[in-house]
Amino acid sequence: MEEKAIDYEAVFRALPGMVALLTPELVYADANEDFQHLSGRTREQLVGRYIFDVFPDNPSDPAATGMRDVRASMLRVVATGERDTMALQRYDVEDPLRPGHWEERYWSPINAPVHGPDGRVAFVLHRVEEVTELIRLRGGAGRDGRARVLEAELYTRARELQELNERLRLAHAREREVAMALQEAMLPARRQVGHHSAAVRYRPAVGALNVCGDWYDLIDLVGGNRIGVSVGDVVGHGLAAAGVMGQLRSALSATSRVADGPAQALDVLGRYAHVVDGAESATAVTTFIDCDARTITYSSAGHPPPVLVHADGRVEFLDMATDPPLDARPDPMPRPQAVTTYAEGATLVLYTDGLIERRHEDIDTGLARLADALVRHRGADPEALADAVLLELLPPGGATDDTALIIVRLS
Repeated sequence: MEEKAIDYEAVFRALPGMVALLTPELVYADANEDFQHLSGRTREQLVGRYIFDVFPDNPSDPAATGMRDVRASMLRVVATGERDTMALQRYDVEDPLRPGHWEERYWSPINAPVHGPDGRVAFVLHRVEEVTELIRLRGGAGRDGRARVLEAELYTRARELQELNERLRLAHAREREVAMALQEAMLPARRQVGHHSAAVRYRPAVGALNVCGDWYDLIDLVGGNRIGVSVGDVVGHGLAAAGVMGQLRSALSATSRVADGPAQALDVLGRYAHVVDGAESATAVTTFIDCDARTITYSSAGHPPPVLVHADGRVEFLDMATDPPLDARPDPMPRPQAVTTYAEGATLVLYTDGLIERRHEDIDTGLARLADALVRHRGADPEALADAVLLELLPPGGATDDTALIIVRLS
């Protein structure tokens, strides 16, 4: 059967209930028929105008907060890219036919993001349920004392819920500031290690704090012209996972400087993970690069394999030394390690699973997608290559898991 093209503009206009689209600057881009009808405004009176020029607060009511609350909700959606469901609002509306006459109205709003191709919020979808009749019980036979009490109780509880949500958001914002400072302190921002240029990227999961359990590290190794590059992943999000991440990253950094190779470094880290609360199922992969011999020795503890893109475009997954996660064995056993070679101009890429894993998709599909992107953009410098990989592999609205990425151009 031939598929019929869907007229989404017609669908939008016919949506039941009050629905409007606003730009990130909170200017009306469109409004469906129910919105126009129930708000008492024509499309021409809405489109192209700032929402609170059309619907200002009632100036005769000093306690009116509808405009401030709705504005704060919409700006949160623009800033976070997340849906915001508001508590019941009293928002009086001026009668367009009788200037200065305000009608008492009650609204139940939901504001949701509409993401553009670049992943940013292109529009705010503003859906409003008009509940004035329900609250006021107009026209009913029983607008008695009990109904009035119910109305007051419902409105009071809705306002209390909104105030509680505001306090929670403020607490979340303070925790986020602490998290960002913690991340900056624990994750290195080096763009040069040895004679090699490198790019690092970190992207938190959608809805997470700006810090979590993913980590990366680039260090100069003791003895010879050698460097170490590693990534790891601690289960969970937030400050607790970040604390565990910091302990494991620091331990591996110190151990790598004295270990015979990456396998021994992960052996010691695995023993340490057994005594760190929250390190359960943590994974890591580390590579020791000998820049004179042009060899990469690597070992993995349950982590996705690094990718070596050779100068000629050949892709090599470093998957010949894979072992269970750090704390998987009650009695530690020596971990495997393997060695590969490279020529000048090769690119080494380490990452965490948020870059490649998707629900209901085989991991090999994600690995193939990564390899394809790396080959097509291999001529770019590490910074541009990192941006291209994230743009192509992460979903427009953000991934559901955290992502760390290191790209090193080997000379």
